[in-house]
Amino acid sequence: MDRVAFTLFGIDIMWYGILMATGMVLGVFIALREAKRLGIKEDDILNLAIIAIPCGLIGARLYYVIFNWSYYSGNISEILNFRGGGMAIHGGLLGGVLAGYIYTKVKKLNFFKMADCVVLGIPLAQAIGRWGNYLNKEAHGGPTDLPWGIMVDGVKVHPTFLYESIWDLGVFIFLMLFRKKQKYEGQILVYYITLYSIGRFFIEGLRTDSLMLGPLRMAQVISLVGVIGAIIAHIGVILNYVLSKKNKR
Repeated sequence: MDRVAFTLFGIDIMWYGILMATGMVLGVFIALREAKRLGIKEDDILNLAIIAIPCGLIGARLYYVIFNWSYYSGNISEILNFRGGGMAIHGGLLGGVLAGYIYTKVKKLNFFKMADCVVLGIPLAQAIGRWGNYLNKEAHGGPTDLPWGIMVDGVKVHPTFLYESIWDLGVFIFLMLFRKKQKYEGQILVYYITLYSIGRFFIEGLRTDSLMLGPLRMAQVISLVGVIGAIIAHIGVILNYVLSKKNKR
């Protein structure tokens, strides 16, 4: 399948961009629906989306450029060439979270309540966006004899984009089912970070195009940090809850 969906006024519109945009729109739609349940103003969701999405895209690009600086240091003009490829989801998440944190502080809103609302649709957006990797013939794994392998340049390889897409969809379904049972604000965010990071850690080990820091796969390092940090945060909240109940007795 051609990676170009169609041409508009002489500009090639890529399937990857269409899939990313579709995921973002669905993510915002889900956040708007959840905002009604949580008592969050829809305007705050839309305002945050207008700020966080561009910041996420910039973060995704900046992250990729930093870990490929050996190339971009000699090709400075390519740094802003978003259409040339090169985005990293961890950078996008960091950029979006930072923008969200600043926005909630300026507007004097509850960051964790807002995060629980917004993060709900992110794994669905990721599940959709990963199919852009398939169309671009990128983000795949090494050679395999498994029947679901895909052909890339004449070699049958692991479809790691598919593994992550399925995992992300599973995370989305879990969060949707769990959200009404959450015990504290920020729990959906904690569970998202934990579950996504676990899946990404193992899937990243199969990929052949990982961003590296010396001998380390950065996605695995950040995933490990994410899991540990989320577990510590979860335990901390539980301990605080238990201690507060004891003090009230």
